Amino acid sequence: MDRQELEKLTRDYQTVQEQMQALAVQREQFAAQKEENKEALAEVEKAAGKIYVAIGGAIVESTKEDALKRLKEKQDSVEMRLSITSKQYEEASKKEKSLREEITKALKGSGAASS
Repeated sequence: MDRQELEKLTRDYQTVQEQMQALAVQREQFAAQKEENKEALAEVEKAAGKIYVAIGGAIVESTKEDALKRLKEKQDSVEMRLSITSKQYEEASKKEKSLREEITKALKGSGAASS
């Protein structure tokens, strides 16, 4: 493997690591949103008075059923996004491992050749 190929592999490896970092942050954010929604659902389910929901920058009165429906839809969306992000992270992780192995193999090969 020549120097240019090794440099390209190294750049690809760095790119994948950056993608993994971004995906890890997204995954953490979605997990936090999932927990927030879970707590909000629990609070709305046990609520016995007026319910208010935030819509954009406004807070408006809502029915309990409508509030629950909105929260469940939001929860479904967050769970789907969390699942997709987790799968993307797993794929990036596999690619990172493969590139690392390829770089290690190339470095060992070039080290043995120069001895």
